[in-house]
Amino acid sequence: MTPPLLTRRLRPVDLYVVDALLAVAVGGLLCPYAALESPLHGGVREPLWVSVLVGLAIGLPLAVRRRWPMTVAAVISAVTTVALVTGVIPNFAAAAPALAIGLSFYTVAVSTATRRSILCAAGCLALVSVALVLTAGDLWSRAGGVVYASVMIAPAWVIGWLVRERRALAARQSDHLVRQATAEERLRVARELHDVVAHTLSLIVVKASVANHVAESDPREAGAALRVIEETGRNALADVRRVLGVLRDDTSYAPTPGLDELPTLARQAAIGGVDVRLDVRREAPGSVVPESVGLAVYRIVQEAVTNVVKHAAPAACRATVTVTPGEVRVEVTDDGRRPVLTGGEGHGLIGMRERVALHGGDFSAGPRSDGGFAVTASLPYRVAA
Repeated sequence: MTPPLLTRRLRPVDLYVVDALLAVAVGGLLCPYAALESPLHGGVREPLWVSVLVGLAIGLPLAVRRRWPMTVAAVISAVTTVALVTGVIPNFAAAAPALAIGLSFYTVAVSTATRRSILCAAGCLALVSVALVLTAGDLWSRAGGVVYASVMIAPAWVIGWLVRERRALAARQSDHLVRQATAEERLRVARELHDVVAHTLSLIVVKASVANHVAESDPREAGAALRVIEETGRNALADVRRVLGVLRDDTSYAPTPGLDELPTLARQAAIGGVDVRLDVRREAPGSVVPESVGLAVYRIVQEAVTNVVKHAAPAACRATVTVTPGEVRVEVTDDGRRPVLTGGEGHGLIGMRERVALHGGDFSAGPRSDGGFAVTASLPYRVAA
């Protein structure tokens, strides 16, 4: 059973609750600074309710910073500017609103398009800077006001923008992985369908030609050929349904063919005029071959035998499958004569090569020196503990 997760993503309601608590905490922290009486440092003696109102006006908008980020940033910047200019928040306590301003512009950069967030940050920075410069007494105070405004807004915005870009990159990588998995699944289904259809149609064509040839002279033989065609077609439909069943979530999957189905494959090849002598050797009786490797071996033997049926029948074919600890070796040879093909590897050989490469094995196919054709493959696998 899967152990319960110790952490989970916060729901939107939870996030708003956290923001509300954060807003109350920041507002409560700012109220004492706004209520400070320090005439020696340029402060003013405003009524207590004004100090509390200013502190809450700076902190409470954080409760809705995720809903209206740009509006919250503008309101906090404007209230902070007025409080600093009028002296409600003394100059020596000018860093007190930095937390509220930083959180608001971090949210703007994270949740708003880059172009709009830049305009918002630049506008608020200009507003705060101009207000502080106009109320400053000397050049150093004016420069300090610009630096103060920049330090409050710029770093928070940059951090938020970096977080937004990182999230966007993660989302793009996730979409790429999904598209790659979809393409690989389509390729796998196409390869399976090719193997099923090519093998089945080859047998059907051979038996149909036999039925057509003896239809008048030997109706009994023609009837037997038609029964073979019917059985082969039904088996092919079952295979196609199984292959396409992976595309539906509500389908109960049938077992995929593997080493145990190779004798049936050999009997089907005999229908097409190819005498297949199958030899399955298990040098490691206790080893369990993974299902994917067993399917690959079955498809390789199926495609090799199908090629013999299509290009070299009637012929004798020998298929040897050797199971060793950590590897399955396949060798399919025949003694038939094949037409000279100039178009390079067909789709069948390419499919076999891809299956072997998928498991990190070796594959070779070509004519034999004493006539016929040979297909060899080795598929390594990891032995389960």
